Amino acid sequence: MRIVLVGPPGAGKGTQAAFLAKNLDIPHISTGDLFRANISQGTELGLKAKAFMDAGDLVPDEVTIGMAKDRMEQQDAVNGFLLDGFPRNVAQAEALDAVLKAEGMELDAVLDLEVPEDEVVKRIAGRRICRKDSAHVFHVTYNAPKVEGVCDVCGGELYQRDDDSEETVRRRLEVYHTQTEPIIDYYRAQNLVVTISALGKVDEVTAKAMDALKK
Repeated sequence: MRIVLVGPPGAGKGTQAAFLAKNLDIPHISTGDLFRANISQGTELGLKAKAFMDAGDLVPDEVTIGMAKDRMEQQDAVNGFLLDGFPRNVAQAEALDAVLKAEGMELDAVLDLEVPEDEVVKRIAGRRICRKDSAHVFHVTYNAPKVEGVCDVCGGELYQRDDDSEETVRRRLEVYHTQTEPIIDYYRAQNLVVTISALGKVDEVTAKAMDALKK
């Protein structure tokens, strides 16, 4: 299957993408991984992306699209892939369609993870990260530490990242609504969109997604 995964920040896209890709035996392709791989390998596209990022500018669509195209053409993606974080806007969605058409391929589904805005804010703004080891992540509601502000694992101080503040989360949601959400209507016109609620336990959401994709 060739799938695009969409949803607001805090919808659990990365987590669900990993489980779905494993269940479907297709590679999980995220824009973050694409950027890191191309930059670390020093590819032409990676060097271009790094120049924009170092200058504090957004990476142009054509660079992102070029990276995605190269990745989709690799051997492990012959039988399908799951795109996470790409396309990010309608222009990228149109470019993706053109790339797939040129290769004689098409998308099978666009999985839309739906989460109420207040829940998104609660999920992200409640996160607390350990200063000693950022892999230790807690949540004031869903995974509270035994002692407030102290990491259960190593005793490090827990803090809220600047980009996890409620104000920043609401700004990120606004960007999602204006730039990314329109691709749902774009793909709905192609009868590709499958919408599921991303509320509930991780395995429950994965089960709902698998059922929806099978249909």
